Amino acid sequence: MHRKVRPRTLKAILAVGVLAAAGIAVPAANATEESAPRDTSVAPAAVPTHAVTGYWQNFNNGATVQTLAEVQDQYDIIAVSFADATSTPGEVTFNLDSAGLGGYTVEQFKADLAAKKSGGKSVIISIGGEKGAVAVNDDASAKAFADSAYRLMQEYGFDGVDIDLENGLNSTYMTQALKSLSAKAGSGFVLTMAPQTIDMQSTSNEYFKTALNVKDILTVVNMQYYNSGSMLGCDGKVYSQGSVDFLTALACIQLEGGLDPSQVGIGVPASTRGAGSGYVEPSVVNSALDCLTQGVNCGSFKPSKTYPGLRGAMTWSTNWDAAAGSAWSNAVGPHVHSLP
Repeated sequence: MHRKVRPRTLKAILAVGVLAAAGIAVPAANATEESAPRDTSVAPAAVPTHAVTGYWQNFNNGATVQTLAEVQDQYDIIAVSFADATSTPGEVTFNLDSAGLGGYTVEQFKADLAAKKSGGKSVIISIGGEKGAVAVNDDASAKAFADSAYRLMQEYGFDGVDIDLENGLNSTYMTQALKSLSAKAGSGFVLTMAPQTIDMQSTSNEYFKTALNVKDILTVVNMQYYNSGSMLGCDGKVYSQGSVDFLTALACIQLEGGLDPSQVGIGVPASTRGAGSGYVEPSVVNSALDCLTQGVNCGSFKPSKTYPGLRGAMTWSTNWDAAAGSAWSNAVGPHVHSLP
């Protein structure tokens, strides 16, 4: 994900009474992170068959500043960006950038998150980003990742996690961490991934291997079809970013490489300002969705079969979308939701 400004670090320490008033369950003093029950005050909603994912910026980089409540209704999965690494390998935390977001408080954030969930949305915490440095490469860091991510799910009510590690990952230990986290979270756990195009060129790549390893708990892989340059399609031909063929021919690699169609989504910038390169008009995204699901509106590449169960589309970010008058979500959202 493209992030120009690192969020300011603000640690909010809330008293038990404030947590209770916000409707957030507080574990007993002697509860461990492994045994403490997950907050079930708002039950997780099922992700729609065809879903739109949007990244919400926990920082101000010139895009429209939003509260979670202001995120456009077309988004079914909202990925809060980003969790922060701690000094402990694998461990993650979350620091709301209250100052950068105009005084947005932790209490209001939690209330808005609960309201989104009550409205049928899934809200997850994204791990990584362009500058994120979370390393999970041994048993200890895998455990630290799972335990700390689960604590964030308990504290804030997140439905799951998004893996957006752009500086490499270890498939063996990331698989271990995600399986452990899923076991802790139980039913309703949402797991998304946002690999770069190079990460999904071959099933031998660590990111692709991870996705296949966790296929039984994976919700969707929204590959980033931007900031990429040219890549190979599943037909062995080279395609340039910014075209319908780039979207369809690269999605085909994942679809034919072992992922279920429901686990594949198309990730694009919401506007020209959302990424350094690779922006396409919403109409191109819709054409790619039609090509992959119905075999119509294709470019020069046409897949040998259709994938009507394709999950949908993703954008970076809800904030850049808002800055452009929500043109992306207003065009792509209804199209995704009307797929057969």
